[in-house]
Amino acid sequence: MNLTSEPVRPIPAGFAPPAGEERILISLATYNEAGNLTALIEEVHRVVPHADVLVIDDNSPDGTGKIADELAAKDPRVHVLHRPGKLGLGTATLAAMNYAMEHGYDYLQNMDADFSHPPRYLPGILAGMSKYDVMIGSRYTKGGATENWPLPRRVISQGVNLLVRFLFRMPVKDASGAYRCYRVSKLREAHLERTRSRGYSFQQEVLFRCHKARCKLGEYPILFENRRAGASKVNRAEAVRSISMILYLGLRNFFGLERQK
Repeated sequence: MNLTSEPVRPIPAGFAPPAGEERILISLATYNEAGNLTALIEEVHRVVPHADVLVIDDNSPDGTGKIADELAAKDPRVHVLHRPGKLGLGTATLAAMNYAMEHGYDYLQNMDADFSHPPRYLPGILAGMSKYDVMIGSRYTKGGATENWPLPRRVISQGVNLLVRFLFRMPVKDASGAYRCYRVSKLREAHLERTRSRGYSFQQEVLFRCHKARCKLGEYPILFENRRAGASKVNRAEAVRSISMILYLGLRNFFGLERQK
């Protein structure tokens, strides 16, 4: 494994909502995750049993949507949104944010559906919401790490995060990861309707929108693991488009062209 020198911080043995009765929605955007979905939701509910789970499926040809419907039929904590095709991670996350706002949740916890975001970190991330408005499951804060990443991937990822910190002036080390919890009341203030990104750059842009809305940003160290089943969705063309969008938005912010209100 490619690990940083610092060990991952211990995870709390148990977890209760930060102030007692907060409603938590955990969003999973899926496309061909039939081999992961059932086990992932079971593991999520093992560590955060009071959370609801929202599966947003982009008409997966492997039957992921059908599996999600079957799980929802058995468990009232599971909800499903079906979309007509592969519309992108950014739009799926926006759909989850809108769902959380419309249904009165207090926290929206987003995570990948392939086990690269291990559920065992959820208690630590959620506990941080007692002090922060956005908590990031961070690969690059002290104690965070990645598993078996080749050197070029690590260099590109960390280079993009350095660029984001410089252009967007955000005090975080991992602005590109999707393993995050948002305070839903602050999402209402973040002007999500202005979001331009639909691909990988969505993570940086939505964090920037939250930062502009004066959200307190926190980070919790995680080990980013390799997916357990299925194939990676990484697309080189989309990566190029996303870097271009980061440069566009970052330069607008750097020169004071992005509005606060």
